[in-house]
Amino acid sequence: MTVVGDRATAEAVGEKPRWRWAWLGGALSLGLVAAGVLQLGGATSEVLKTISQIPLLVWPVLLLLYLIQPIFDFVVFRRLWNLPPAGFKALLRKNVINEVLLGYSGEAFLYVWARRASGAVSTPFAAIKDVNIVSALLGNLLTLVLAAISITQLRDLDLARRLGPALWSGLIPMVISIGVLAFGRRVFSLRLGRLAYVGMIFGLRLVAWTALTLLVWRMALPNVDPGLWIVLLAIRCLVSRIPLISNKDLVFGSLILLLLGAHSSVAVLLAALAFITLVLHLTVIVGLSVADLAQALRPIRPVVATAVDVGGAHD
Repeated sequence: MTVVGDRATAEAVGEKPRWRWAWLGGALSLGLVAAGVLQLGGATSEVLKTISQIPLLVWPVLLLLYLIQPIFDFVVFRRLWNLPPAGFKALLRKNVINEVLLGYSGEAFLYVWARRASGAVSTPFAAIKDVNIVSALLGNLLTLVLAAISITQLRDLDLARRLGPALWSGLIPMVISIGVLAFGRRVFSLRLGRLAYVGMIFGLRLVAWTALTLLVWRMALPNVDPGLWIVLLAIRCLVSRIPLISNKDLVFGSLILLLLGAHSSVAVLLAALAFITLVLHLTVIVGLSVADLAQALRPIRPVVATAVDVGGAHD
């Protein structure tokens, strides 16, 4: 670690452009807030009523479910990049951008953030690429397992006719997964040991996400047949495989309203949970923007340069 004691040296490690990044981050945040507010406009009085009736014990579980993705991302990138705790904010932003805008747009943000934070010549692209491929492979596997378990019920719901090309487009990631497995040595950049570590952590993440999702649903509506929750979880995973759509929780909630009807308590609950998730996205992005603005307003002081090591993809 190098102690930086004057303004010139501090600027050399990234203090000078902090206003530029603050403005850029603010513009991005405004765009995310605008996108989220537009999506919030679809909330109905029935959904809001359902939110008010959610048991209190559900809320902490729901919050933990929301944080599952960035928490496990942090565990992975802590190992790969020696990511400092401050990097958790970037992972929160990545998650919001992926959900409110388009999938994998958050990875583009993380790439830019890592390049700026590291000050290194080596690119973090390799690690981000491999981490997302492993995550996608495991997500596809979970989707196939749940779809196989629920195949009869899914056929009864006639999803193929209702969703049409959108559902079939979800097969694209599946096909890509087969290609990745066939040409793995040419696709991956990380060493096998690190790939195994990423796979183990993300496997635990999927187990935690599945358990917490079912727990939230079960706690909110305890009288519903558990088999129905498994089917709905399979549909949620299928929706998550559809590329180029934003806020898949809202898409999933709207789809269940279509399948089960607007008077179904299950459908209304899932729409309400999607609404809550979107509010959490907006709360996170506004809170992070306020924190960044407060940091940008601070006078420049001697700092300790702790560059993120993102150049060890093959270590």
